Amino acid sequence: MEIVRTVAELRAWSRAERGRAGNTVGLVPTMGALHAGHALLIRAAATGCGQVAVSIFVNPTQFGPNEDYARYPRTFEADCALAEAEGAHVVFAPGVEEMYPAGAASFVEVEGLSDRLDGKSRPGHFRGVATVVAKLLIAAEPDRAYFGQKDAAQVAVLRRMVADLRLGTGVVVCPIVREPDGLALSSRNIYLNAAERAQALTLSRAVRETEARVAAGERRADVLLAAARAVFAEEPAVRVDYIELVDWATLEPVSTATPGTLFAVAAWVGATRLIDNSIVA
Repeated sequence: MEIVRTVAELRAWSRAERGRAGNTVGLVPTMGALHAGHALLIRAAATGCGQVAVSIFVNPTQFGPNEDYARYPRTFEADCALAEAEGAHVVFAPGVEEMYPAGAASFVEVEGLSDRLDGKSRPGHFRGVATVVAKLLIAAEPDRAYFGQKDAAQVAVLRRMVADLRLGTGVVVCPIVREPDGLALSSRNIYLNAAERAQALTLSRAVRETEARVAAGERRADVLLAAARAVFAEEPAVRVDYIELVDWATLEPVSTATPGTLFAVAAWVGATRLIDNSIVA
């Protein structure tokens, strides 16, 4: 497996590989601190494409002034080992100055969607996400890019961006990977102490409660949301950011759950903000 540091190197590699008859390139954008959820994405890319690039870049523009950019976990050697074991051919690990050259003044913003769910509580977050992913897609020119369902609001923003800009990359979404007790895997889980780790299960319990009610035939959004809020009320140490039932394409609230509707939650457990979700079947 090769490690490249510049856009020019990544683009040259991608074009060479895509120039081979029948070959395709998959990209897995990450901020590092890779776990089993990322491993699933890399395996999916390796299955669906002839060549796989994994980007490892902690993107400063998607962090707010009081967020955890400085302490975000950085485990580059372990990340590279995992990426190679799961089938990656290249790791793209640029510095900040490579992705944001001095004087850079161009950003990508998906209007409307960027102000909903996580974007509402983290102003500017999705502008940073859309900008860096656009840069990565332009650099790698992949046939497909792979993302996790856990970041469902991000997926909605990026799908719209790719469609609006006609970038030509297929967006592939892979299922949430969970711990045996149901907690959605996240690089931020390492911030949780033992008590907070137990409290964090409130998010997955709310998701399971909603799924169970939908499976039993309930479709009214007010009833489903009330049930989820009741789950959170059982753990007052967890501070809810949002509990929403929305159209996955627009992130706008809906009154009735239909197949493809997104149930999404975000909450603070101690000083750590976690998210979870489910797609209505």
